[in-house]
This record gives sequence, structure tokens and C-alpha cells, in this order.
Amino acid sequence: MNEIIRNTLAGVANGSLDPQDWSEFRALAHRMLDDAIDGIANVRARPVWQPIPDAVRAAMRTDLPREASDLAEVYREFCEHVAPYATGNVHPGFMGWVHGGGTAVGMVAEMLAAGLNANLGGRDHMPIEVERQIVAWMRGLFGFPQGASGIFVTGTSMANLMAVLVARTSALGAPARQYGIGNDGALFTAYASKAAHGCISRAMDIAGFGTDALRKIDVDADHRIDVAALRAQIAVDRDVGFEPFLVTASAGTVDIGAIDDLKAVAELCRAEGIWFHVDGAFGALAILSSEVAPMLEGIELADSIALDFHKWGQVPYDAGFLLVRDGERHRQAFAQPAAYLGREARGLAAGTVWPCDLGPDLSRGFRALKTWFTLKTFGTDRLGAVIARSCALAKYLETRVLAEPRLELLAFVNLNIVCFRYRADDAVNREIVADVQESGIAAPSSTTLDGKFAIRAAIVNHRTAESDIDALVAAVIKFGAQRTGELIEVEAPPLAAQ
Repeated sequence: MNEIIRNTLAGVANGSLDPQDWSEFRALAHRMLDDAIDGIANVRARPVWQPIPDAVRAAMRTDLPREASDLAEVYREFCEHVAPYATGNVHPGFMGWVHGGGTAVGMVAEMLAAGLNANLGGRDHMPIEVERQIVAWMRGLFGFPQGASGIFVTGTSMANLMAVLVARTSALGAPARQYGIGNDGALFTAYASKAAHGCISRAMDIAGFGTDALRKIDVDADHRIDVAALRAQIAVDRDVGFEPFLVTASAGTVDIGAIDDLKAVAELCRAEGIWFHVDGAFGALAILSSEVAPMLEGIELADSIALDFHKWGQVPYDAGFLLVRDGERHRQAFAQPAAYLGREARGLAAGTVWPCDLGPDLSRGFRALKTWFTLKTFGTDRLGAVIARSCALAKYLETRVLAEPRLELLAFVNLNIVCFRYRADDAVNREIVADVQESGIAAPSSTTLDGKFAIRAAIVNHRTAESDIDALVAAVIKFGAQRTGELIEVEAPPLAAQ
């Protein structure tokens, strides 16, 4: 046995995965960083997005590597097969989905976080304090009390699920975590508008209530939840024996960016004794802008708020966040005693509450660092100005659409999302979206409004300018004319001039 051990140790004499030559590694690492910075600095010189060639897909389909490879060779493969075919949301012409553009500051902060390799599940170390500092900032920003809690998660889909779980524990009590929702829980109902994000329905499914327990309320003429209809549905459900326990209001709906009447919903929830949650995936951070923040009146009354720093906060993916008014209720929904998570009076295991007491993850990355760097470096005033500017650009696109007879506006512009179409049928507009994306000029997405296929432009990237809006409009008109056989001349700006 000793001989076997000696032979094994001899075979892995150099067991560390650190570089054999730090100088060589340093040179390559500096080149990688320079290339990454160049990629952002020169982003306009490349397409927003381009289709992945079959040969590139095939090149990635290899057997599991058993032997080591040279880092430079691995990096070459990345440069050839991965980097050119990313989503494109770093590019100012990306307007498809509500994806933030990230920043070079956030990129290097992510690198620093990787170097620390900190696990933010718990224990007493400074990365936890960085996250707690951001929780404190958000508590003050949204007018929450001192006892409010917060936690970083992957994104608002997870934050919304966690909010449902906190509301569930608050309504059913701690035994629901041990015994399930039971017969009482089967009578619980939740509410959101028909325009709410699909992750709310999914959260009800995962939480054990089932998607039918979510009442989808009609929207008014402004695409906001109809508060009168909400009140009536709650009354009907109570009359037949159901137990309303949660209302989720939207601060920026996914289709057009509508903001529900948060104050009215808050007052209704308070009168009915119902948990009031706000899905503020991107819209909640409008509170950073003095121009836009008044639209969020009432958000300070929420029991919980979900938001993404990686959208309007411009933090690199991923950086979702959940803020809960009653920190103790938040803790009761997730904390679980375990010997290996015991808290001590001193040493590395000191301190409480740990982040693992506030969510399902024990292993957690240092998402807070890139957010902390972003907030510290740019300040909330500048970030708020970026938000206001993206809304102004949406208004500019609205005016371009209204001034062009070949285009049709499908919804009023609330924040930063514009839904329009070429004056042709749905099939033509569907092809236009793909044409524009494949051209590399811009990357809009699509949705359906009042039965009509819509070209959807969500302006989130801090790099986007009026010239990028002009390029999108020109491209839509150009490809629309081609698809309908119109004889017009439209010059789409070249990539480098966008």
C-alpha cells in the first residue's frame, strides 16, 4: 500500500495547476486583457450579431479533453470560435432584449473577483461586507427600513421565485417548509397582470402552488394592471374560499415597459393583508434618474423588490438582486440549521446573518464586487443620466416611426421600449427582424401586441446613440421594401459608421 501511495505521489509531483512559467503566463494574460479592452473600444467596427457557421459549431463538438493543451492554443480557439459569435449586447446596435451593455470597469472587476475566488455563501470575510454594503445602499435608495434584507442572485427570474417563497412562508408559516403547502396552500392565490413576465407563472409552479393559482388580470389602456379588476378578482376569490396571498406588480413590463400603478396596488394589498411584490427587472433602477423616478411612486411601499443590475445598471452578467422589507421573514423562508454551517463567536465562522440564510445557494460567486465597482466608479447620478438618455432615445425612435409613412407605431412609449412594424403583414415583419439581425446593422427582437407581430427595440446599452437609431430605421425600411417589392432607395449606414 505504501508503495502504491509513493508511486501515485511521484506521478503528480507537480500537483499544482499554477503556471510553470509565470512570466509567459503574464504576457499572455496581458494580451487577453488588451484584446478584451480593444473589443469593447472598437465594438462599432464589427457586426452586432452574426450567424454561427456550421463549421464553427462542428469545431466545438469535440470529445472530452483528457490531455493538457497549451493555453495559447485554447485562447486561439476562443478568439476564432467564440468571441465573434456572442449575443452582441455589448454593441450599441443591440436593441433586441433588455440586456445591459456592461462596462470595461465591470469587466476588470469580474477579473478581480475571479482572482479572489471567494465563496459568498457565508463566513466572516470582506467580500460579504461588500455585498452587505450594497444591500444597505439599496435599502436607502428604495426607502426600506433598517431591518430590510437583500441578496444577489443570478437574475430577476430567481429573485421573483424567491419572493414567492418568502410570501409563501409568511402566509403559511414555517411548517410549510417541512410539510409542504398542504390543503391550505392549495387554496392560496396570487395575482399579476396579463403583461407580467412569464417567470411569475413559473415561480408559482416551482413553489408548489401551480400556475392556475396565478390570476392574470387584464390591463388598462396604458397596459398597466387594471386595479379595479384586481380588486374585484380578489373579492371573488375570497367569496368562494380562496386565500389571496401575493400580488406582483410590474415596474417595466417585458413587452412595452409599462409601469403598473404601484401606489394603488400597494394600498390595495395593505387593505387586504396581501404580500406586495414588485418585479422591477429593469424598471426599478429608474429610481436612479430624477427624471424617470416619479413613475415609480409607490415602490417604496413594496414588501419585496426584484431587479437586475446587469440591465440598466450596466453591470456585466449576471447580477440579479432581491430586496425584502422584513429581513426576519426573509430569513425564515430559507435559513436551515446544519452543523457544518454553525456560527461561532470568533474566527472565520463568526458573524450572522450569512447570505445562505437568505436564499437557496450555499456556493455563491462574488457578484457584488462588479456592482460595487460600477456604483463607486460612475456614481448613481451618472447611471441615472444614462437611464434618462435611453428613454430619450426611445422617444427619438418613436418620432422617427411616426414621421415615416411606411412604419406603424404599435404602442405608446413608456420608458425605453419601442414596438413598431413595417406596414405589411406579420410574415413580412417576421422576415424583416431576421434580415436586420443577420445584416449585423442592428439586433431588434419581436413580440405580439393586440394580435399584431411587432418589431421591438429595447434601448438599454449606454453606448447607443441617435445614429444607431437611424441605422435601425433605415435597415427596417430597406428590408421591408425588399420584402414587399417596393422601389425605393434607402441607404443603410455601414457598420463602421454606426
